[in-house]
Amino acid sequence: MIENKTRTSEDLIRLEGKHGAHNYHPLPVVLAKGDGVHVWDVEGKQYYDFLSAYSAVNQGHCHPAIVGAMTHQAQTLTLTSRAFYNDVLGPYEKFITEYFGFDKVLPMNTGAEAVETAIKICRKWAYEKKGIDENKAQIIVCDNNFHGRTTTIVSFSNDPVANKNFGPYTPGFIRIPYNDLNELERAMQGENIAGFLVEPIQGEAGVMVPDDGYLRKAKEICEKNNVLFIADEVQTGIARTGKMLAVDHEDVKPDVLILGKAISGGVYPVSAVLADDRVMEVIKPGQHGSTFGGNPVGAKVAIAALTVVKDEKLAENAQRLGEVFRDRMNKMIEKSDLVKLVRGKGLLNAIVINDDEESSTAWDICIKLRDNGLLAKPTHGNIIRFAPPLVMTEEQLHDCCDIIEKTILEFEK
Repeated sequence: MIENKTRTSEDLIRLEGKHGAHNYHPLPVVLAKGDGVHVWDVEGKQYYDFLSAYSAVNQGHCHPAIVGAMTHQAQTLTLTSRAFYNDVLGPYEKFITEYFGFDKVLPMNTGAEAVETAIKICRKWAYEKKGIDENKAQIIVCDNNFHGRTTTIVSFSNDPVANKNFGPYTPGFIRIPYNDLNELERAMQGENIAGFLVEPIQGEAGVMVPDDGYLRKAKEICEKNNVLFIADEVQTGIARTGKMLAVDHEDVKPDVLILGKAISGGVYPVSAVLADDRVMEVIKPGQHGSTFGGNPVGAKVAIAALTVVKDEKLAENAQRLGEVFRDRMNKMIEKSDLVKLVRGKGLLNAIVINDDEESSTAWDICIKLRDNGLLAKPTHGNIIRFAPPLVMTEEQLHDCCDIIEKTILEFEK
């Protein structure tokens, strides 16, 4: 029985530590409310959210149009499974395929599920369309990738935290350096290459932005070798980088597009894999699915979330504010020995701390940022990722930049 009494942040952190698996290391703040770009802890202190649930809350916390769509559908019909048709899935499938310009969508729930789905589609296409011998297909991936934490996905990770002691690992993957077209060309020489799975910007690796033209040339290499270009836009998609998709910066259309996170505005687990008929038609009844995938609540939520992105011009706002943010950070760097550089696109950015990955400096800075009213989190030890909700105003962004600058300069003293 849950005790009905007010608990402090310390109480709740201790409760989670006692009864929950220790598979995360959260910043020590306990959130109880969110609205737009702000969140509040259980004691009532207000913060700017500069992580957006890893870019799931691009539309801002508790957007009324998205919450309203979820609430209305939840009171009408929540789940039928795919054993039956329902009156929401078809309209959603039409909406999202037209929205992104693909023939078909396969709806799932989480980003990792969507990546697994794309891998299965790619392999089946390789055997049935390209003519690769069964069980021989290989998919090229990149060093320092982050596509999720399922057994198959961690099999092609080079992060020991993600994959150590989780073997035996799933075969069928070739890992090459990110942002290296020569290595991609070389890997393509194998006779069993089915796909190239890539993040247009590597978020978890520290917001690693490839060279201009990398994605366009990589797609051309894939086309030349009859290999599927698979874009994992779970984090970079849905306006985060200043375009609806990060690949849009180079006018690249993936053969397979993976979406998640902000496709639902962060209010309900929704993910999707999109492809044209020539690829998606290899999947037949019984070969892939999900009880909750394409459920009525998720479908209605995704329609509302994607509508908000266009109606409120969030991609345009992210593009404009991203330039403001990087300009402010570069001016701060001129006065700081602690921050080496800022990089990113749109409102997916990171600052690199002038320290090694093993140090606690970035974590300590994030604690000070929390104290000053802004929430962010380190990645890879010495990098702090900044990704606020895309509904942020320029005035709010300057306020946040003031907090970051104040914190960094104070920390150096």
